[in-house]
Amino acid sequence: MFRQLFTVTFTLCTVLLLIVQGIAQPIYLVNPSFEGAPKASTTPTGWQDCGMPGQSPPDTHPANAFNVQVNSQDGNTYLGLVARDDDTWESVGQKLRTPLEAGQCYKFNMYLARSETYFSMSMAVSKEVEFNEPIVLRVWGGNDYCENQELLAESDEIAHQNWERYEFEFTPTKSYRYFKLEAFYKVPVLFPYRGNILVDNCSPIVPCEMEIEEPIASNENYNKAPSKPKTSAVITKPPTTTKKPSAPITKVEPEQTPEVNPPTTPEVKKPEEPKIMAELERESIKEGQKIEVKELYFKADTFVLNMDSYPVLDEIYEFLKENEDIQIEIGGHTNNIPPDKYCDQLSTSRAKEVAGYLIKKGITKERISAKGYGKREPIASNATVSGRKKNQRVEVKIISIGGAEFKHK
Repeated sequence: MFRQLFTVTFTLCTVLLLIVQGIAQPIYLVNPSFEGAPKASTTPTGWQDCGMPGQSPPDTHPANAFNVQVNSQDGNTYLGLVARDDDTWESVGQKLRTPLEAGQCYKFNMYLARSETYFSMSMAVSKEVEFNEPIVLRVWGGNDYCENQELLAESDEIAHQNWERYEFEFTPTKSYRYFKLEAFYKVPVLFPYRGNILVDNCSPIVPCEMEIEEPIASNENYNKAPSKPKTSAVITKPPTTTKKPSAPITKVEPEQTPEVNPPTTPEVKKPEEPKIMAELERESIKEGQKIEVKELYFKADTFVLNMDSYPVLDEIYEFLKENEDIQIEIGGHTNNIPPDKYCDQLSTSRAKEVAGYLIKKGITKERISAKGYGKREPIASNATVSGRKKNQRVEVKIISIGGAEFKHK
């Protein structure tokens, strides 16, 4: 009796001491294994549907729905999320029992997989199609249900069909009471596509200095994950390789060495890589001409340029640098799916972002203008996916060539 009382007292004192010292404690999620009634469009118990208006909620699998035939990694059920080709995606969230503290490093892990088949209705093409492309999982922090206030972590692209454990590590810049898991496209992507991601068996969220309490899988019928977990949202430097020194070479001089002129190897010039915008040549352009900017990538639903866009933007910069008497307009365009106001705002912001990049590189503001045309100037039918992709674009328009105001003395 005395020993039990001592143990309880010691434990309580330890917890109180940790609280007084301000040491962060593990945060246990509600229903981390996503248990619930297996059913399509039914969010697991303890999780809030954070999807978009007019769209069905995430699914509790295996529900004999959508031809998903993956066994759970833990327990009886797991969460299924999709990203759609109409620029919508699914997500779930919950209120944390204790908040994530600003500046505190946290880590946790979960098991992720992809279903090879996920057959469902597409609103974009008005028929049943596969939602089986690889997508990523994003982790958000916020101060209200379903709020995207800070992106805390993001997985790699989930292309594998067996369950694999992923570790996440993050340090929020602010304190957050709400936690959200979101399916999203692998960026850079110009156009939305159809994909799915399966989620199961989340660990507690613990401070980085603590060890994670690893849950024991209760379902024996699952594809075991590799012993070493995959790590996402952590940037590591590439390993450096050191060349092993070779053994010393002893030079042996022959008795007589005839004088021979070494053969000369003709210098071979490396062929130049083809330009991305081959049309952007002074000899072939004319005033009023519009040229589409190829290989230009924005993060989905934003005007944030991806680094893969820099090569084509640098080509435009070099062209303008070499032709100081040419003035251009950067024009942004969208397809006809979003509302007019949204299309105008997005196309204008993307055009300004491209113009801003060129100006920062050294092109004067007087030579570049930016304009958003929204959905008003389609170049293809918006009735098809391929047509909408063509309409969602950025163009360079040649305003003037050799204008007096741009000629230098």
